[in-house]
Amino acid sequence: MVFAALDYWYAARSTPFDQPSPDAPLYNFLVKRIVDSWNVPIGIAQYFTWMNLPDADTTLDLLGRQVTIDRGVSSRTCLQQWPQIRQDLDQGRPSPLGIVTVHSGRLEDLGQNHQVLAFAYTTVAEAVTLRVYDPNRGQDDDVTIEFGISGSSEGTVFSNNLDIDHDVRGFFRSSYTPMVPPTNE
Repeated sequence: MVFAALDYWYAARSTPFDQPSPDAPLYNFLVKRIVDSWNVPIGIAQYFTWMNLPDADTTLDLLGRQVTIDRGVSSRTCLQQWPQIRQDLDQGRPSPLGIVTVHSGRLEDLGQNHQVLAFAYTTVAEAVTLRVYDPNRGQDDDVTIEFGISGSSEGTVFSNNLDIDHDVRGFFRSSYTPMVPPTNE
């Protein structure tokens, strides 16, 4: 649903309000965009990789100095992904996000993750409030993810009011290619 919403945004058209029947072009479009949003196989691999990472960075004490061996979900979100997402938003473009919620090595847990569309943000010092469209919340425009960008190497707490059953561990900017939505809704 996130890709379809972004497609309508790029087309400068309002999204349809009513659920389409299974034989309608809009229904087929929505199904295709949901499948597209997983970016198979690369997107699935990215979710799975992030599901297997620790929240905090993995470090090694080398001659009395902490050396980062691998970035955890928090650092990858705050240091690598957030700057890209912020750039999208600063340029007036919504940014599709893959939300990682579980720490698991089981492929069947991939469905516990989520997708949202970031459309605005505010910052106060090192705290970020990201405003997002959550397909599970419909037309609600008060949905947020809040996080701090300092201390991300030790793990970041992501507060949210998404309509999901798990905590947010982190998120990444999803690869998106626009598609023209059908005109005969």
